[in-house]
Amino acid sequence: MSFTSLSTIMLLSFLFALAGFIDSIAGGGGLVSLTSLYAVGMPAVNAVSTNKFSMTFGTLFATANYAREKKIIWRIALSSVPFALIGSSIGAQLALRYADTILRYMLLIVLPVLTVLTLRKKGERKSSMITEKPGLSGFCITAPAYIISAAASLVIGVYDGFFGPGTGTFYTILFSFMGLPLIFSAGTTKVLNLASNIAAFVTFIVNGTIIFTVGIPCAVSSVIGNLIGSWYAIKKEGKAIRKILIVVIALLYVRILSSFFM
Repeated sequence: MSFTSLSTIMLLSFLFALAGFIDSIAGGGGLVSLTSLYAVGMPAVNAVSTNKFSMTFGTLFATANYAREKKIIWRIALSSVPFALIGSSIGAQLALRYADTILRYMLLIVLPVLTVLTLRKKGERKSSMITEKPGLSGFCITAPAYIISAAASLVIGVYDGFFGPGTGTFYTILFSFMGLPLIFSAGTTKVLNLASNIAAFVTFIVNGTIIFTVGIPCAVSSVIGNLIGSWYAIKKEGKAIRKILIVVIALLYVRILSSFFM
């Protein structure tokens, strides 16, 4: 099966729309989109590059949707963007040179911890690093929150450029753990996700590894999926995010485990 045939591109477009829907709500859309590119026989470097190209456009539109509905905490997002950019650029360069075996072993330990954090009940206050201002619109963000967000963005950025799937999930859990409601965590995540996507996107374009005949139609589908997903998350005020986070983490774990036997 050729990955540039019309029937394959149509199938990939559908899967990228689904991936965009998932990604805009809880991150992890790459589990669907990147896996689908591997499944149709696209070489690994081209798959990672083309996936990043297509999903970047979807993330851009989801970010705009969250911004329009004022679900983004811009202060903490923008302060961490430079670190996400640096991390993603480093990760993309590593992806062009090295295998991801060590990273996969690390994820086998990290993912169960993320599951426990995500399963915390709503009433459990994760941290007081970010707190809502009583009677006012907005949040009080402490200095440690800025520091942790910046450091985490550097690390997650490297992961995003190097491997990718689940990046938005990691950011969403991070902000939720620091005290943000899930809908604001998802919205703020999109800004950082977009930043690291763009950095990797540029790296891959320079290296000529993106297959545009597949990437462009998949980008259109990703935009559609992201718009629908972000609209749904905003309408439900984040009520669906926790459940989808658990599903995404489970899928990522299965994806990592299966990769050792392929």
